[in-house]
Amino acid sequence: MSRVDLNDLNSQYVDVFKELGNIGAGNASTALAHMLNMKVDMSVPEVSLLEFKDAGSILGGEETIVCGVYLSVQGDITGSIMFLLDVSSAKKLTNKLMGIESTTEGLDEMEGSALKEIGNIITSAYLNSLATLTGLKILPSVPDLCIDMAGAILSVPAIEFGTVGDKILLIKNRFSEGLEGHFILVPDLESYDTILSAIGM
Repeated sequence: MSRVDLNDLNSQYVDVFKELGNIGAGNASTALAHMLNMKVDMSVPEVSLLEFKDAGSILGGEETIVCGVYLSVQGDITGSIMFLLDVSSAKKLTNKLMGIESTTEGLDEMEGSALKEIGNIITSAYLNSLATLTGLKILPSVPDLCIDMAGAILSVPAIEFGTVGDKILLIKNRFSEGLEGHFILVPDLESYDTILSAIGM
């Protein structure tokens, strides 16, 4: 039986996972700066352990259209990780990467492909920092891109992991250039124990 109770927000382990989230997000922003070949300033990430049903409101409401890059996590821990951002931020990010100024609404196929690659690189950087800190083998899958209402996108890990818990670790990042992104890490319940054991807790 897992020693981590995700329904207890006062758990002594919450601060540990928040710090891991901070470090992961910082590593991801560094990867983003290298990719764009420019300085990327990031405010101190806001890290929350939330119920799935409340996550949509953090993203602007369950019916807000967002772009999500979703990867499953394999290796010594299992679960999923997502990088989510609104459509406006997604266009700014892809246009910056591609060196264009698209004025069309939504993302075209090329912009979608660029966003998937951005999400792949920065979520991999996030997971690599966790792997380095914990000494665990953490492998991301091939990324999937989804553009849909926040509630619909969040239902994917909710359905997949709803049998073991209803909490997610959400890291909210504000980048320079008016970009705002969210990392959502959803380890399965046993993986929380694996992570804690790896860092000596």
